Amino acid sequence: MATFRKRAGPGGRTVWQAQIIKKGHAKQYRTFDTRSEALRWATAVERDMNAGTFVSNSEAEGTTLTEALNRYAIEVSAAKKTANREIYTIRWWQASSLGPRSLASIRGKDIASVLAAKELDGAAPHTIHLYLALLSHLFTVARKRWGMEGLSNPAELVHKPRLPQGRDRRLVDDEQARLLAAAHTYGGEIGAIITWAIETAMRRSEIAGMRWEHLDRKARVLLLPETKNGTPRRVPLSVAALAVFDGLPRRIDDRVWGIRPDSISQAFERVCKAAGIEGLTFHDLRHEATSRLFEKGLNPMEVAAITGHKTLQMLKRYTHLRAEDLVNRLG
Repeated sequence: MATFRKRAGPGGRTVWQAQIIKKGHAKQYRTFDTRSEALRWATAVERDMNAGTFVSNSEAEGTTLTEALNRYAIEVSAAKKTANREIYTIRWWQASSLGPRSLASIRGKDIASVLAAKELDGAAPHTIHLYLALLSHLFTVARKRWGMEGLSNPAELVHKPRLPQGRDRRLVDDEQARLLAAAHTYGGEIGAIITWAIETAMRRSEIAGMRWEHLDRKARVLLLPETKNGTPRRVPLSVAALAVFDGLPRRIDDRVWGIRPDSISQAFERVCKAAGIEGLTFHDLRHEATSRLFEKGLNPMEVAAITGHKTLQMLKRYTHLRAEDLVNRLG
């Protein structure tokens, strides 16, 4: 049988505490702003207890979002390659108005309100998606791994902002020749890296992390033991890609390149400027390479095996076929 008590809450306001004591169940209690809210909660809990479907939410009610995120950082984020980025997101959520709130008290509208403020501060839709995804996974982990079976996932109720259309920038006319000519004048490794990116569709971080020991020259394959999605893959190499390897000196540290990922982008921007090419990023070369693989006649599964895309939908975002290049295949 539920009992209700009027108590003094924060700031001197009046709150109502509902308490349920029933044989075979741990004591349940919760505080509400009004008696009617307390009554609705108690009625629902007693109904579930009588039906044998009640799952206690006391642990979720006694765990704040900040505490849960601390545990998530240790048990989940620490094992990811994106740990540093996730820790930044975790700290942001902890500093938000939801940080001191219990997991059980957080509703979809609360999350939406916090994210709306971040959007007003200039956060891009992709950033909002990432922040929401982390919070959603936290609630899933709490429910499935931490024994909070009665906890719902309020993040699933939050409307996500629409993502912009994927970039479709490709090399046009004589841009590749101009790009390589400017890279030759610029010097260093950027020219060879540009050719390598176009021939392999590899990501910037994957290129920067290449090692000689991972090259199987006889099989014409490069092993990538660490990739963005965490799955190793073997990249088949074209004759042009092998020519890049053959033109490089062997470094004593076994790394193929002596340049960091961010330095690749910086050098590429300078080369584009020198070549008079606008609106092109280094990552666009991955789009270019992926599209060329399709234009060579490879099927989606073959292309995905080379590029490392996990889903065909994501592969589609990176593929921009030109009608002019498909004419000869029509007969």
